[in-house]
Amino acid sequence: MKGKLTFVVGAGVGYLLGTRAGRQQFEKIKGWASDTWNDPRVQGYVQDAEHAATEFAKTQGGALKDKAKGAFSGSEKDDTTSTDDTTSTDDTSTWEPSDGPLVDADDANPDGPRH
Repeated sequence: MKGKLTFVVGAGVGYLLGTRAGRQQFEKIKGWASDTWNDPRVQGYVQDAEHAATEFAKTQGGALKDKAKGAFSGSEKDDTTSTDDTTSTDDTSTWEPSDGPLVDADDANPDGPRH
């Protein structure tokens, strides 16, 4: 499916850029996109989204930082506090998130079709 989508997108881009009619169509699309982007209603939505993202970062940034620190606090050793000079290379355990191991979509359904 991903390969088919890539082919269709590539063929469309090739048409738009490779033929005279395609270039004219591309210019129309580019003009429409520019007009749409510069529309005051669209810019109002953009400003609202920027404001919401800024407020979210201000209010939740510290909490997200603390969660990230907590998630990784046990996975790395701090060399400044360690007094043990021996290192173990026999440790074969791997870190997993607290909600379980990460699973690839294909691994979650091994009998399903592969894309």
